[in-house]
Amino acid sequence: MKVVWAAAAAIVTLACRSHPPSPAAAKEVVVWKEVGSWSGTGNFQSESFTSDTGGFRVRWETKNERVPGTGRMKVVFRSGDSGRPIIEAVDVKGIGRDMEEVADNVRWYFLTIESANVDWSVSIDERLRGVKSP
Repeated sequence: MKVVWAAAAAIVTLACRSHPPSPAAAKEVVVWKEVGSWSGTGNFQSESFTSDTGGFRVRWETKNERVPGTGRMKVVFRSGDSGRPIIEAVDVKGIGRDMEEVADNVRWYFLTIESANVDWSVSIDERLRGVKSP
């Protein structure tokens, strides 16, 4: 009989034991790494840079339009190997600011900025994927 009571007590003890909560699943996040930032007036060509992911965020602003309605800016990602246009990221007229996300392949790039009658600024960040632990 003692064996039966001991077995029953063990079963009750195990059934009543609280279980630790399951660990929360890790969450995927996007992290932005700065590639470069430039500003100026007129045309510009950046130094070359490489991409490990092919995904970019382009933050841009145009201001101080010389003659209303004549300002423009165009930002193009070009192949670091051949110079051919890969991504036309921004093509704007007038003054403003915005952000664009663009993507291509892992490769070497450089930027060309064609501009007239405005001051401009452009920042490029590369999209990286990460995992946030709970």
